[in-house]
Amino acid sequence: MHLDILIRPWQEAQKNAFKVRHEVFILEQKVPEDLEIDEFDPAAFHVLAYSDNTCIGTARLHINNEGFGQIGRMAVLPSFRNKGLGREIMKALIGTAKSKGISSLTLHAQVSAIPFYEKLGFIANGPIYDEAGIPHRNMMMVLPI
Repeated sequence: MHLDILIRPWQEAQKNAFKVRHEVFILEQKVPEDLEIDEFDPAAFHVLAYSDNTCIGTARLHINNEGFGQIGRMAVLPSFRNKGLGREIMKALIGTAKSKGISSLTLHAQVSAIPFYEKLGFIANGPIYDEAGIPHRNMMMVLPI
């Protein structure tokens, strides 16, 4: 599978990112549609993964006013899972964070995805909580300077 990984602002990423997020979060995981787009999308860096000119995965990096990065909205279409695509998307986000001088990253991991993020170097902390009807746990990664 030939893979293209692009990092784009929301204005350029919105159509394709939302298409993947809609299929994964709204249709598959039953997240309420009004929760899917939020105030962080317009300012975030969005990773789009393409195979044969079709967007098959996405995620975003939001940098807050204190200079900390938060990864979110990680979604890969079902037929492309377990093929290393998520790892490639995360590598692009981590690389972007490093290039922006970010010292640490956080994310809200679905509990079922914690092992995936742990393999990338994230550490789970805090209790399990409900987000959009799905059990989540906070995770963090300190980036080398």
